[in-house]
Amino acid sequence: MKKLFLSISLIALTVMTAVAQDVTGKWRTIDDETGEEKSVVEIYKQNGKVFGKVVEIFDPSKRDLTCVACSGNDKNQPILGLVIIKNLEKDGDEYNDGTITDPNNGKVYKCYIELDGANKLNVRGYIGFSLLGRTQTWERIK
Repeated sequence: MKKLFLSISLIALTVMTAVAQDVTGKWRTIDDETGEEKSVVEIYKQNGKVFGKVVEIFDPSKRDLTCVACSGNDKNQPILGLVIIKNLEKDGDEYNDGTITDPNNGKVYKCYIELDGANKLNVRGYIGFSLLGRTQTWERIK
């Protein structure tokens, strides 16, 4: 009986650890320059790739803004609900080969994301090489 209980406990712990290490869920975005909380981005999987959309904006004066500087299908779309992370693919411990859009200026950057523990997500946007970019650390919303 002890062995059965131990086996079940180990399986449950393994499953909980795997779930906790997943990038999907809601993340509080933190501006890397000001330290200010800006929004909530929900990261989800679709057709084997990872996407992220803005689901909440903390500053009431910015909730109704549109992405006027965006291009393509995102042009003039509301920022609230905008898919800003697109087409990331899992590669070891990180997700890469996708893009992230800065809705403030409409610029699209190459992107990779990587968990830093269970509740922090490093999000890096860059041009060309990943050395030429910046990283924000987002916090998981529990």
